Amino acid sequence: MKKVLSAYCLVLLLSVLSCSNKSEPPTPTPTPAYTPPVVSASFAKGADISWVTQFESTGVKFYDKNGNQQELFALMKSLGFNSIRLRAWVNPSDGWCNTADVVAKAIRAKNAGMKIMIDFHYSDVWADPGHQAKPAAWASLDFPTLVTTLSTYTTSVMTTLKNNGITPDWVQIGNETNDGMLWEDGRASTHMTNFAALIKSGYQAVKSVSAATKVIVHISNGYDNTMFRWMFDGLKANGATWDIIGMSLYPSTTNYTTLDTQCLANINDMVTRYSTPCMVVEVGMQASDASDCRAFLTDIITKVNAVSGGNGLGVFYWEPEAYNNGYGLGAFDSTGKPTEALDAFGGN
Repeated sequence: MKKVLSAYCLVLLLSVLSCSNKSEPPTPTPTPAYTPPVVSASFAKGADISWVTQFESTGVKFYDKNGNQQELFALMKSLGFNSIRLRAWVNPSDGWCNTADVVAKAIRAKNAGMKIMIDFHYSDVWADPGHQAKPAAWASLDFPTLVTTLSTYTTSVMTTLKNNGITPDWVQIGNETNDGMLWEDGRASTHMTNFAALIKSGYQAVKSVSAATKVIVHISNGYDNTMFRWMFDGLKANGATWDIIGMSLYPSTTNYTTLDTQCLANINDMVTRYSTPCMVVEVGMQASDASDCRAFLTDIITKVNAVSGGNGLGVFYWEPEAYNNGYGLGAFDSTGKPTEALDAFGGN
């Protein structure tokens, strides 16, 4: 009988323990809070938001993470940005990004306490590696007159900014000029001497108005060291000068770690080869991949900030505020609120 009772007690004990285990599931491990990269005080955490006035004219509004409507420049400041980039077109057909529009946005950036970069496309429309069309009014000019006209235009825009209390911290002479600009006269692969002359003209024009403004030469694919060496060897051999080398970087969710590493190697080579600091003036990734984009931004900001001698000057997101307009590489969601991608810039 004692053996039967002992066996019964053992079964009962095991049953109780089993029930106890089932009623107390293991405590989940909490997800660590995200910590944005720590950067130097002078590091440019930037965004190109040149579309803002055009968007606003159609009723587009912007909101903070809690859904409160915000003025975009103030919102970007609260998200950790300290610098704004603005593209300049010569005579765009719809007026957006002409000199008056650039000045209006630059005033808003200054009032928000932001540093300012002006990105001269030297075109009436988009300029990029595949498109470098002359402004219509410049199309028939001979090359010496083209060089002078570029200088006059650059000086005029800089002077207009100055008269409105704006001194840009940086100015790009051309946008993604992988094969030069103002084609065909300034196509680098066939007329490197001409392209260098245009860079020199723009550089001198900027400095004539603001000696403190840093001049950037910008090409895309920041991971492509061969292209960068070809371009800046050619410019140097033809007497061009610049203060900063600018680059773009648009990776995918699957290759950003590779491209970031290659970009860092390229930056280090540019610093050594030309004694020139570098800045990543355009980055972007799919808005729908916000978590991966945050990881990408965290990585590239960390890498650029760590360049020796403080020669990695900053990272700019290209048009993060774009949403529901077909672009797809912004960093705001479909309701007009910033995604977690922008947490990498260290704001609220």
